[in-house]
Amino acid sequence: MTDTLRPPQNVAATAAAAAAPQQLKRSIGVVGGTLLTLSCVTPASTLFVIVPELFSSIGSATALAIAIGTVLCVAVAFCYSELGTLIPSAGGEYAMVGTLAGRLMGWLVFVLSLIVVMIVPSVIALGTADYLAPVLHLDKAMTGAAVMLAATLAGLLDLRANAWITGVFLVLEVIAAGVVSVLGFSHANGNAPSLLHGVVAGDGGATTTVGVGAIVGALGIALFITQGFSTAVYLSEELENPRRNVSRTVLWTLGISAAVILIPVVAITVGAPDLQTLTSGDISGMVTAWSNSAVGTFISLCVALAIINAGIVMVIQNSRVLFASARDKAWPEPVNKAFATLGRFGSPWIATLAVGLPGAALCFVKGELLSNITGVAVTGMYLLVAIAALLSRRGHHKHAAAWRMPLWPAVPVVLIAVLVYVMTQLDAEPLLWTGGITAAATLYWLFYLRPRQDTRWVISLPEGQQD
Repeated sequence: MTDTLRPPQNVAATAAAAAAPQQLKRSIGVVGGTLLTLSCVTPASTLFVIVPELFSSIGSATALAIAIGTVLCVAVAFCYSELGTLIPSAGGEYAMVGTLAGRLMGWLVFVLSLIVVMIVPSVIALGTADYLAPVLHLDKAMTGAAVMLAATLAGLLDLRANAWITGVFLVLEVIAAGVVSVLGFSHANGNAPSLLHGVVAGDGGATTTVGVGAIVGALGIALFITQGFSTAVYLSEELENPRRNVSRTVLWTLGISAAVILIPVVAITVGAPDLQTLTSGDISGMVTAWSNSAVGTFISLCVALAIINAGIVMVIQNSRVLFASARDKAWPEPVNKAFATLGRFGSPWIATLAVGLPGAALCFVKGELLSNITGVAVTGMYLLVAIAALLSRRGHHKHAAAWRMPLWPAVPVVLIAVLVYVMTQLDAEPLLWTGGITAAATLYWLFYLRPRQDTRWVISLPEGQQD
């Protein structure tokens, strides 16, 4: 905020100011916010890690599934854009949901986001060693832990500096995606299958038509390929002019990330030498075949940098969640004081360490169950955000200054229906784990937070943003 001349404060006013919760600096605009948010999407690592799963299951229909998933993600982006400008807080989902749907709902979405906070960076960091393999053969767990520690150190810096760091890494990601696109289109196969009528290579190389049911079943993966745009709402308290820039950052990020992922997918589909190679999903192998091993190594290194980049952004994002929860008195007072402490660079340094150090330790745990638990948590979190979007135009919020989504309330209603269906298709074990954590958190709410409603879990907005 701009410094202004102020009259001398009396002792009482000075004491009140000292007791007021600390606020983050508004230091980045749409460009910086988009760079940070795009880095969380990590389009290059998504292209090389998640997309091959779709090639294996639905072959040439992969581009179509991603396109449909992107359209559905627009509905999610609309909800985040409206709520993020209505409730611009570093608390992200929990501040939005808690303000609009009640403090218990806000607490539950916070717990779900906390699960994601503690798990996702580690799961992504564990993939680093695989893409460094052309140059170095490293232990997977040790490499993942080292990436988490490096991301934690970067997270302690000023946010503007991190925007530049992640921006440089992001340029390398886009270059990698561009190289794949140019190589794929330049080696276009005249016998390539149609992008609208999917086929996949079955056992023994037999060609199998991809039906509508298979494409719908693959949307669970396609939906989350570009979901990192939600990071923008965590940065809303540090974005200049959040009423305008939050929605711009969310929607620009979704559009750019969709293009960076979808264009190379189309290029790979039309450039694959045969359907069997496409179905194998070995994108690095195709790049090497189209060019040479040096280019393949370059692409792998770019993906490794993309993962490191994502780790930095996620540590930044997740530390802001803990910072905001402490400011809103979610914990016993010593914990609140620690998490709300800002360092010399303006970052919540203890909250950053609280995210990064356990994340390094989690790299020594098998990632499959952690990934599945995260999937349940993300689905539940989106569901609660969509419910809050239905309540965003009640009472005084109806006339508050905010970006408003088109086609309300149809957008959140359809989104709720889709997410409920997705939840019913998830495995039982991660549902039980997530349900158990949520039940324990509900008990904490009932026996600690609820009896202290005047002093605990008091969801606040930054100065000048209250409606």
